[in-house]
Amino acid sequence: MPEATHYKNSTDDTLVALYRKEGSLDVAGELYNRYMPLVYGVCLKYLKDREESRDAVMQLFEKLVTVLREHEVANFKSWLYVTARNHCLMQLRAQKSRQQKEIPGFLMENALATHPEEAPETEANLNKLEKCIETLAPEQKQCVQLFYLKQLCYKEIVLATGFEDNRVKSYIQNGKRNLKICMEQHG
Repeated sequence: MPEATHYKNSTDDTLVALYRKEGSLDVAGELYNRYMPLVYGVCLKYLKDREESRDAVMQLFEKLVTVLREHEVANFKSWLYVTARNHCLMQLRAQKSRQQKEIPGFLMENALATHPEEAPETEANLNKLEKCIETLAPEQKQCVQLFYLKQLCYKEIVLATGFEDNRVKSYIQNGKRNLKICMEQHG
């Protein structure tokens, strides 16, 4: 096994092949050290926060040590760039979805208790929602009801419906979008 100083003269392809063969963290560490500034720059470009970018770099290194052993990588630098970009985009999507309200305010349990003067409006919104749910395609309707009303997770919906996992996600996403459009049109 070469010493860590010999890794500096090795090509990325050689290091990737060596890492896939032996799983040495020294080899992965050399790849990490070579491209950490690139990865940090990509993360900073997308996340626009130094601390989040540092965390993302560490998460990517943790991901790198497992993914590199499982996948064939032809051009390490390009692959790492795309992997870093995708990681950041997924983080941004996750942040955005946490910020957006999954359930409209009029469906909150305490909406009537907090704003009793809005009770007629809440009732009207619930009626609109029920009518809009009825307009959904049967698969969307079933998945939306199971996910939002019965609060089942994706796997439970897959088992209950027999739909594939990606179909369930698609039905829920499209159903949610169609409900929003319907609610806005009948608002």
